[in-house]
Amino acid sequence: MTVHFIGAGPGAADLITLRGARTLAACQVCLYAGSLVPDELLAECPPDAKLIDTADLDLDAIEREFVAAHEAGLDVARLHSGDPSVFSAVAEQMRRLDAHGIPYEVVPGVPAFAAAAAALKRELTVPTVGQTVILTRVAQQATPMPPGEDLATLGASGALLVLHLGARYADRIVAELLPHYGADCPAAVVAYASRDNELVLRGTLGDIADRLKASGVQRTAVILVGRTLGAAQFRDSHLYSAERDRHVC
Repeated sequence: MTVHFIGAGPGAADLITLRGARTLAACQVCLYAGSLVPDELLAECPPDAKLIDTADLDLDAIEREFVAAHEAGLDVARLHSGDPSVFSAVAEQMRRLDAHGIPYEVVPGVPAFAAAAAALKRELTVPTVGQTVILTRVAQQATPMPPGEDLATLGASGALLVLHLGARYADRIVAELLPHYGADCPAAVVAYASRDNELVLRGTLGDIADRLKASGVQRTAVILVGRTLGAAQFRDSHLYSAERDRHVC
């Protein structure tokens, strides 16, 4: 028996990986977040699979489901939106599985920031403009941020920022980043990335908060701030340069 943490992708059912879909189809138990995982994905589960919506479950209840499946010898698909490596709360679940000696594996998925970049039709790293992407979030009602990871500190780097869970706090985000990026810095919001109701807002750090408020979006969105979003004049990458020695490994 194994618990399979599967990245379900950013929203569109066909953005789960082939490995994720095959694993899902082989598990007799599936735990999923009902508000974030599309119903179409659940159709990949075996017809007699036990489906458990974790939206109203706390960590103890989820742990009990893992233990019960382990005792019954049933493989578990634990569907998480996006990719399990960031903002997924899998670490605390793995810790509990370790305590019980229950084996598990992770199947990666398409993360929200990648789907947002696809919607914007932008490469987030552009030669001579920006080569660093910082994935972070806003500490409000959720778990506090560790020391040194506040927006002012991260913004001082000038790197492209991708902010999760911050749609409701756009004014605060803008206020903390303006001193570092300037009002003319390109900014964007992508809500419901890859879904039928996907919404893309483009602007600058100076006006993106107003655009976001006008849209009515308050959740399931990422905010992107950085110069690479508007980069047009930049040096071609060395990767395909005619001057590159292609015989050197």
